[in-house]
Amino acid sequence: MRKSIVRICVAACCVLVLATAPAMAKTSKVEKPSPDEAIHMLKEGNARFVSGKSIHPHADAARLIQAGKENQRDHAYATVITCSDSRVPVDIIFDAGIMDIFTLRVAGNVIDAHEAGSVEYGLAHVNTPVFVVLGHTQCGAVTAVTKEVQGHGHPLEVNIFPLVDGIIPAVQRAVKKYPEAKDADIIPYAIIENVWQAIEDLFMKSRVSRELVKSGKAKVVGAIYDVGTGKIEWLPEENVTKILEKVEKNPKREMHKFADHHDH
Repeated sequence: MRKSIVRICVAACCVLVLATAPAMAKTSKVEKPSPDEAIHMLKEGNARFVSGKSIHPHADAARLIQAGKENQRDHAYATVITCSDSRVPVDIIFDAGIMDIFTLRVAGNVIDAHEAGSVEYGLAHVNTPVFVVLGHTQCGAVTAVTKEVQGHGHPLEVNIFPLVDGIIPAVQRAVKKYPEAKDADIIPYAIIENVWQAIEDLFMKSRVSRELVKSGKAKVVGAIYDVGTGKIEWLPEENVTKILEKVEKNPKREMHKFADHHDH
């Protein structure tokens, strides 16, 4: 009699576990890496790509099925903005896969209002612990603006100029900082300065991004991708801290977090 009761109890427990398993699976969350861990993952992925040892993770049918059932918020570990240039295939150069990187692409990796909104979505809603501004060598947008600033560029089309005019301060800063660099020699310096400009523009436009960085929940970093070698040069993180401190003293920085301006 006792054995029968035990068997019934065990069976009932098994049924309960099986019945609740799907619900438990739906509520489980994949733990996100820390900002530093996420940066390390990006660096490791690029190292594999450069060395020809890419593992192409999360690129199979199983990941597609997973993507159809789950939210990217539980998986993406980085938000990246880079240029529209076809020589900068983000997922490939970081050896990443589906649901790994929330990607923005725009000529010159500039950050205007639309881009800032996408970055806010990546940081605050997709919950990525890191945001990367990824410039690249031989950037056509920076080259065009540099030539324009130097007075020997070609006219920019009516919709292109407002797209890249945010690059002008970066070029002017590069010219001032590196007076010995003449003509095209200034372009590599302008490309780096344009990364810093994008980060400053983000902080000026986005209170939520500033708060996430200050709280340590996210990091913003700059990098340069070499289109000829595939290698990424990571720029000094302390510069980002200096830019944030500079923006926090600027009375023109965006102070509202929400669109209706009823900030919590």
